[in-house]
Amino acid sequence: MLIGYARVSTVDQNLDLQRNALTEAGCERIFTEQVSGAVMDRPELTAAISFARAGDTLVVWKLDRLARSMKQLIDTVENLRAQDIGFRSLTEALDTTTAQGRLVFHMFGALAEFERSLIRERTQAGLSAAKKAGRTGGRPAKLTGDDIEAAKTMLTNPEIGVASVANRLGVSLATLYRHIPAARASSAPPSRS
Repeated sequence: MLIGYARVSTVDQNLDLQRNALTEAGCERIFTEQVSGAVMDRPELTAAISFARAGDTLVVWKLDRLARSMKQLIDTVENLRAQDIGFRSLTEALDTTTAQGRLVFHMFGALAEFERSLIRERTQAGLSAAKKAGRTGGRPAKLTGDDIEAAKTMLTNPEIGVASVANRLGVSLATLYRHIPAARASSAPPSRS
């Protein structure tokens, strides 16, 4: 069975073009929705996939109707393949129920993996170059060494509470506890014997 899925991003867009193309392609059931491609939760796509049985094929008018990114597309089609459901895109003439379609789709997957590897390599090279230049990644610390020493001094005074110290330094209690774990013990209520 061919099962169609049509999606538009905004209310003023029309589903008729997609619906007509899916009907002409032989889709017996068509699921439609109006939702942005960036939204991961698409109830009608979920319903279409749930409706499909092994041997069926999910058909879309164009690849971008199914997925916003290559990773999302590959993940979705792999999910379909695991359930023995084919995938077909009318505009790109991609059909995973044929040997040629599977080959093209595997090439898409290989290119996406290659792109991820390049990004990872560039990121590592950038971090390495920054480290050699004396820069480290991450957010700067909220408290300097002087701030920590001042906080420790204030905490020795029993009249100054941990919340007051954090407030004076302009940080949260969690930040203060992260830098001075002993402050947590000094803020605990006295135990009863």
